[in-house]
Amino acid sequence: MSSTSPYRAIFAAPGAKEFSAAGLLGRMTLSMAGIGVVTMVSELTGRYGLAGALSATLALSAAVAGPQISRLVDRHGQRRVLRPATLVALTAVAGLLLSAHWGWPDWTLFVFAAGAGCVPSVGSMVRARWAAIYGDSPRELHAAYAWESIVDEVCFIVGPVVSIGLSTSWFPEAGPLLAACFLAAGVFSLTAQRATEPVPHPRGHHSGGSALRSRGLQVLVATFVALGVIFGAIDVVTVAFAEDEGHKGAASLALSVYALGSCLAGAVFGLLRLKGSAARRWLWGICAIAVSMIPLQLVGNLPFLAVALFVAGLAIAPTMVTTMALVERHVPRAHLTEGMTWVSTGLAVGVALGSSAAGGVVDAAGARAGYAVPAVAGALAAAMAFLGYRRLRPAPQREGSGTDDRKDRAERRVA
Repeated sequence: MSSTSPYRAIFAAPGAKEFSAAGLLGRMTLSMAGIGVVTMVSELTGRYGLAGALSATLALSAAVAGPQISRLVDRHGQRRVLRPATLVALTAVAGLLLSAHWGWPDWTLFVFAAGAGCVPSVGSMVRARWAAIYGDSPRELHAAYAWESIVDEVCFIVGPVVSIGLSTSWFPEAGPLLAACFLAAGVFSLTAQRATEPVPHPRGHHSGGSALRSRGLQVLVATFVALGVIFGAIDVVTVAFAEDEGHKGAASLALSVYALGSCLAGAVFGLLRLKGSAARRWLWGICAIAVSMIPLQLVGNLPFLAVALFVAGLAIAPTMVTTMALVERHVPRAHLTEGMTWVSTGLAVGVALGSSAAGGVVDAAGARAGYAVPAVAGALAAAMAFLGYRRLRPAPQREGSGTDDRKDRAERRVA
């Protein structure tokens, strides 16, 4: 068996290439929208405070709306829910662009930014399709989740550069406009593919309430809030540090190296035949992320920063892959999309908190001091992971599936 065969194997399933490609288009929005809004508003008004507040509004709105949209998807299906939700988001984005262009009152910008938060979690929708295909094949599902983590990182390598470049070199609204186009193309292409759409679970299958009732999911979401603080803080502090060094444009390159480290690690991780407990791998992954924040406290120049960020990125994608595997084990099948979205929501909330906290520290004590924020957040994430580890060790039988015992036996054989 060649080293690339796991990735070849997962795409042998009919329709897999098509829905994964649609997911790539739809997820470009995630990496382009926030930074695009910041660039657009700062270019048009010069008001960075307003730009940051709008970006935070967009992120928090998505954090609130995302799980609710995914809950409806689990109940009614992707096509019936995602298309109306996307139309609402696209309408709000159009209003945001027009209000910014014509200089309408600030409150209109916030209203439209909140409406734009109806963007569905496309990554969760794609991962739910992989779970529907390979739910009883741990090896293939592991490779599929690893592949989607690679796609996530590609989006975050390419998206910000494209969004900022278009808004600064073409016209200010170009970045968010292209992000909206990607969303429309991705969602409508994905929902047109009915053959691979997971079977919805009607209301009678949702007796357990929200997916967040799962004790294991609660641990994952809480820990991912702390991880989100790391990511949000690193974005802000890296820009400030690069500006202090006299090369503000190099910040995008440093952050791309951060994503590149995660991308490469995810690609290798998907090829591995894993042994041992997924919960233990997750715990070690969180600890590795926390430890990787230490070198950032010693940063003295941009080359050192790039190396430190690359090393820090190596633990991200493997931890994300393991997290989605744990969600798939601990959340009932009828709530799977919602459960995956709650993890993304925790991350989004943390990013908003981390951006705000890091900005305050940078203003008060300088860019280098700002790297203390991700270090503290990493220590907090590790502490929560240790405290919640016992909740993740058991893998309860998932409701709505008669194949869990077979799956557990298969996982033991793979281990």
